[in-house]
Amino acid sequence: MYLTGRLPLLLAVGAVPVVLLSAAGVDAWLAAAGWMLLCLVAALADAAAAPDPRRITVQRRLPRRVLLGQAVRAELVLRNGADQTSASGRAVRGRVRDAWQPTAGAPAERPAIDIPPGESRTIAIPLLPRRRGELRSRFVVVRSDGPLRLAGRQARLDEPGALRVLPPFTARRHLPSRLARLRELDGNTSVQVRGQGTEFDSLREYVRGDDVRSIDWRATARSSTTMLRTWRPERDRHVVIVIDTGRTAAARVGDGVRMDAAMEAALLLAALATRAGDHVHLLMFDRTIRARVTRVDGPGLLPALVDAMAPVEPQLIDTDWDAAFAQVRLLTSRPSLVVLLTAQDAAEAARGFLGSLPALAHGAHVLVGAVTDEQDPLPERPDATDVYRAAAIERAAHDAAVVAAAIGRAGGEAIAATPEDLPPRIADRYLALKAAGRL
Repeated sequence: MYLTGRLPLLLAVGAVPVVLLSAAGVDAWLAAAGWMLLCLVAALADAAAAPDPRRITVQRRLPRRVLLGQAVRAELVLRNGADQTSASGRAVRGRVRDAWQPTAGAPAERPAIDIPPGESRTIAIPLLPRRRGELRSRFVVVRSDGPLRLAGRQARLDEPGALRVLPPFTARRHLPSRLARLRELDGNTSVQVRGQGTEFDSLREYVRGDDVRSIDWRATARSSTTMLRTWRPERDRHVVIVIDTGRTAAARVGDGVRMDAAMEAALLLAALATRAGDHVHLLMFDRTIRARVTRVDGPGLLPALVDAMAPVEPQLIDTDWDAAFAQVRLLTSRPSLVVLLTAQDAAEAARGFLGSLPALAHGAHVLVGAVTDEQDPLPERPDATDVYRAAAIERAAHDAAVVAAAIGRAGGEAIAATPEDLPPRIADRYLALKAAGRL
């Protein structure tokens, strides 16, 4: 049972007869108590006369997945009884509330309903998700008003619904320019050198100055001129992307956390690498595997990546890098490029990471990408807070530089940038390695 706003108004209206009765000599308190009792009885009778909301059946219609920040329309199909015979016999008038969590962005108002017996109505619920991951609504609450609209009956109808909110992949805007550079690079490297780690591309006529070791004698015997083999870099390289989901990934950077920026960098690199013909593997790890995508190529790679990333949240624990690198070796026995998206800000906290890095860098090229916060300039007249903040930023930058130098000595390559700049910088470094023939 619930009470509507009409009951207080009815109680307020009773002030007039109470004043008149008290003027006629009747006890005012007795008159007020009588009026309140009458209103209470009316409310109880109104609630008892309300149609049973449990007769309502609920069916959901909503997409399974949506990008973060994208508006989506969820629908509730409410039916007053399964058919005319099982209906309540009366129209159900009242309101409905879908129990989405606040980050789903559902409106606060409760839509009104008026459902005749045996009929159904569709209620649209606009959603605007504000958090990545799984959003759920486990039930729907239906309120059925009584004839006088003083009170009514309320029922919770269990009808679970789930919506997976995917990473937005805002770094997609950098993809066309990088793909153009990849196509240009692919054209420039079609006449490559021969040797270990290359694959056959095509045949052409021999030109003075070419390496005679590349002459194809069988093709020359079938032709009237000397034919030469051309080579190109191997395209089936293995790119392993490791996203640190430990405590450093939970730090706030800009408008989000570090892990969100790492996801953007991973998606851009994966989209570029799969277009280049490389095999991409993803591992999200702290002390256990939070997400893993492997043996997925072509158009299905990006959907698989965003679907695996969506429910993962940072964990407030230190990452076990020995176990993480062991998982990398299980993904592929010959990784060509390993991209570690983590934050190693202090040399003391990065000892475990730096101690495990040389063994991984021995057999693959290792990039360590870190998300840094943008440094605001000091105001013209700084106060003590501004000075301390600037000193802290300077100390953090110094510690990061020390760790970056240690990464270089361990055989890796460090890249640090803001959340907006890190994805294109890692993609550019990938293209540079391609151009240099190191990948």
